[in-house]
Amino acid sequence: MAGSVDLPVVDLASPDLRAAAASVRQACVEHGFFYVTNHGVDAGLVEAVFAESRRFFGLPMEEKMKLQRTNYRGYTPPYAEKLDASSEFVGDLKESFYIGPIGDSDMQNDLNQWPSEERFPSWKETMKLYIATVLDTGKRILSLIALGLDLDAEFFHKVGALDCPSTFLRLLHYPAEVNESDSGNYGASAHSDYGAITLLVTDGTPGLQICREKDRDPQLWEDVHHIDGALIVNIGDLLERWTNCVFRSTLHRVVAVGKERHSVAFFLDPNSDTLVECLESCCSEADPPRFPPIRSGEYITGRINSTYK
Repeated sequence: MAGSVDLPVVDLASPDLRAAAASVRQACVEHGFFYVTNHGVDAGLVEAVFAESRRFFGLPMEEKMKLQRTNYRGYTPPYAEKLDASSEFVGDLKESFYIGPIGDSDMQNDLNQWPSEERFPSWKETMKLYIATVLDTGKRILSLIALGLDLDAEFFHKVGALDCPSTFLRLLHYPAEVNESDSGNYGASAHSDYGAITLLVTDGTPGLQICREKDRDPQLWEDVHHIDGALIVNIGDLLERWTNCVFRSTLHRVVAVGKERHSVAFFLDPNSDTLVECLESCCSEADPPRFPPIRSGEYITGRINSTYK
């Protein structure tokens, strides 16, 4: 049985930025996960995204497969991803839909796949609005992260990380029923996220668990509770690397709970040309840089390619 964890809650409307930044730093050092409230993402918009997501995942499989993933965009069926390479199962139970960077305003550079406007007239505009809104929230969180690292609040802007950042929205559906052959399989097997930060909303159904000590044997898994109106934020491997492991990228998974589950994850990663090298505030003579510099896009692409069969 998993225990439960009380993650820190950070109020993004707090007038005391330094105190908020200190709370974010403590959360990133101790947990790698935290909640944010007063984040500016309207509850009605979140529900609209969930409504569109439920409608799409409710389509027959042959309809969904018409938008099968290409260029990391579109529909990914169950078992197509295996986040934990050591899993005995062929793949994870979840199905998902990826929406990448939108491209320029006239959509000429848009590589995304979109459901037909005839059947989903509000889909594209709903997703575009959500992406724009949660991106603003993510930028505010990164400013607090920068302050918590004794950097200028605009650090990530100044190094170009937020000039056309790499953003992906991922709609996720976990099935209620599990075949006998899948007994013990996970909705999403144990993994850490690859990039900088992830902003997650769920429909309130439990299942998300974290493991704060990656190398502990046996691993201790803890349930992450739902807080109405809050976003869940977690640190990815790239930010762990950037901070010389001062911040932790925490293992997490989604267990099957016998109930259908929907969530929406927004991955906010630096512009692919951003050079990620150890931050000065995160290294010293006693603790020198552990990793060589690398371009953000090179690192994340390599990690993603290892996930898909």
